[in-house]
Amino acid sequence: MCDSHRSPKPPGWSPDLDQLQKQLNRRRFLTRTAMGLGSIALGSLMGNTLLGKSISKIASEDASLSLEQEILQAIPHLVPKAKRVVYLFMSGGPSQFETFDYKPKLLDMFGQPLPDSVRQGQRLTGMSAGQAILPVVPSIYKFNQYGKSNTWVSELLPHTAQVVDELCIIKSMHSEAINHDPAITFFQTGNQLPGRPSIGSWISYGLGTDNQNLPSFIVLVSKNAVKDQPLYARLWGNGFLASEHQGVQFRAGKDPVLFLDNPEGYDGEDREEMLQSLKELNEYQNEVNKDPEIEARIAQYEMAYRMQTSIPEVMSLKDEPDEVFELYGPDSRDPGTYAANCILARKLLEKDVKFVQLYHQGWDHHGGLPAGMAKQCKDTDQATAALIKDLKRRGLLEDTLVIWGGEFGRTVYSQGKLFPDNYGRDHHPRNFAMWMAGAGVKAGMSYGETDDFSYNIVKDPVHVHDFQATLLHLMGIDHERFTYKYQGRRFRLTDVHGKVIKGILS
Repeated sequence: MCDSHRSPKPPGWSPDLDQLQKQLNRRRFLTRTAMGLGSIALGSLMGNTLLGKSISKIASEDASLSLEQEILQAIPHLVPKAKRVVYLFMSGGPSQFETFDYKPKLLDMFGQPLPDSVRQGQRLTGMSAGQAILPVVPSIYKFNQYGKSNTWVSELLPHTAQVVDELCIIKSMHSEAINHDPAITFFQTGNQLPGRPSIGSWISYGLGTDNQNLPSFIVLVSKNAVKDQPLYARLWGNGFLASEHQGVQFRAGKDPVLFLDNPEGYDGEDREEMLQSLKELNEYQNEVNKDPEIEARIAQYEMAYRMQTSIPEVMSLKDEPDEVFELYGPDSRDPGTYAANCILARKLLEKDVKFVQLYHQGWDHHGGLPAGMAKQCKDTDQATAALIKDLKRRGLLEDTLVIWGGEFGRTVYSQGKLFPDNYGRDHHPRNFAMWMAGAGVKAGMSYGETDDFSYNIVKDPVHVHDFQATLLHLMGIDHERFTYKYQGRRFRLTDVHGKVIKGILS
């Protein structure tokens, strides 16, 4: 057929588009989208929102995506094991020697220099690099085996020991970051430098919300913790994602969420009408400017309006029975404490908030570690174990992922002067311990091994990016496919690294 008899091509046609249309036939479309007609039905039920984002919104965010790519990115990649996450972040770097990594052989090496064969020339922080020797110091606290799993746990954690059969303790975590700020930023954003979206923001962006009256990402910071290392709001920031995905900090006191209540003298009767007019103005502005932040602003105004009625209910603990406070410990009656925040976290999870993050400072023990660790464990141990028990008895643990850990561990050698009953430990990113429990994680197991000095990993190392990849996997997201295009590059939480820790998956 000559060119003059060919059908005219529609505006915007290109050979690439024509080829894509040929490839994207109905059978291939339904096969490649994995969930087929079920996905389409689900999209209809969810208002054409899949994985928290509408097809049209994905297209506007990245015009280079083909229709097939849009749909494949929008559909959940995996069957999720977890519906929600509560992340208990112990800021400062808890010592693995006084918690979960039992090293009895060190008892005979008190005060001896750390062997060069163990250190292997690895870098030190500036705080201990000038010491004449690096004296080995075993923990002064006893360890015992608990549960059917016979897991070793320090005497500082008697309540956690009671729930050890629910935990998957990872003893082989490691990181490149050796100082607090880059190390915490690395865990929370996948990069040691500030500016990337936090892990909760990625979850919010990817999965949206199951409760229209509460943010999908909420942050709680203990008011009674030792402020040894600062916490910055950028740790729960949205980075280059829309601002509606940033973590919202809930505080104890008169104003749980800043700037949420109506100003004094305003009764709020015309609030809904005012928001509607404001929405129309923003939509008009968006028609001109095409700025995605305008859409985020509209969503935030509407969420704030709904939160004015939802926040008082969720923040109130007056309906909690006495046995709940007894379970979480005496501090739980004092709003803003770690224990009270654990109860609040459980309430938020019951309301289907996707990602709840608790920060508890005070774990940075360069000196006075025995007393410091005793205080930190006393402040957190009972409430942490109570949260596990409470979630389990309410049927929430089976689809909630619980995480406990800090940004790195501590050294086997003492920093500063060493005494039989008093010592400090420096930062140690080469290996440290954290745990996960609940949805999709094997219970009652320890994963990874370290050498006799808890200085190097000898089996099953787990990098920070591996942890992040596994968290996303449990939420139904393939970390390699979950990207966001910004300034010409596709970014992801795990950067260009990370693998799922299959050995801990149930």
